[in-house]
Amino acid sequence: MSLQVYTLHEGSYSVDITKKFLPFDPTKDNPKDRPASLFIHVQPFLVKLKDTLVLFDTGLGYSNDQGHLHLHENIKKAGFNPDDISMVLMSHLHFDHSGGMVHHLNGNMELSFPNATYVIQRGEWESAFTSSSSSYHTEIFDYLQRNAQLKFVEGSGQLTAEISYELTGAHCPYHQVFLIDDGHDKVFFGGDVLPEPEELIRKFIAKYDFDGRKAMELREEFGQRAVAEHWKCLFYHAKSKSQAYVELDEDRFKIV
Repeated sequence: MSLQVYTLHEGSYSVDITKKFLPFDPTKDNPKDRPASLFIHVQPFLVKLKDTLVLFDTGLGYSNDQGHLHLHENIKKAGFNPDDISMVLMSHLHFDHSGGMVHHLNGNMELSFPNATYVIQRGEWESAFTSSSSSYHTEIFDYLQRNAQLKFVEGSGQLTAEISYELTGAHCPYHQVFLIDDGHDKVFFGGDVLPEPEELIRKFIAKYDFDGRKAMELREEFGQRAVAEHWKCLFYHAKSKSQAYVELDEDRFKIV
């Protein structure tokens, strides 16, 4: 059976200079009321690989009005139990990707996935504690350090027979991407180096990247590999398609 991939859409948000993520509903909210804001979509991904459930990044960790984690509710809607997640693969630890590693219940912090191994680049983990950036919420990492099953990887390599990881840097110094290859299908998660399909189509250097030029060059490289090797690409901040294949049309990338 081929890999099954589920988009766990957590919602749309505006982000201003304070780096606070405020829910944004385009059907009732006016962007003019959120001056100097970026508008982003957040969507982790669940992959069923044989008998293994793998999660790519964890979203913001926001809850609904009943106090239930959006991420947990979305996993249940996909037909699975959050307690059955065996691996959480982290591209990096900025809050919009790592907030859902834990959740808050009755004022207490708990692991969102108590039976999972959280896979993190060692350099990203260490720099998260020393960085002055408000994008890192170290209270989450303190809790993980005491309570979670952590697996630190370094550089690029093979995590399992089907899952490989590649240190890219570019968005932040120790950002990583993942490829799942079960011998039949290939699924690529580019984190914030390849967050939207539109970023493949138009070449640009983003100011929010640690090394914008390198990120742009990596997008081109991953796009070429996606075409050649028929990857299904997962786009964490996609405004349009969150899962797509890539083709070349007269030397221009096309999302299909």
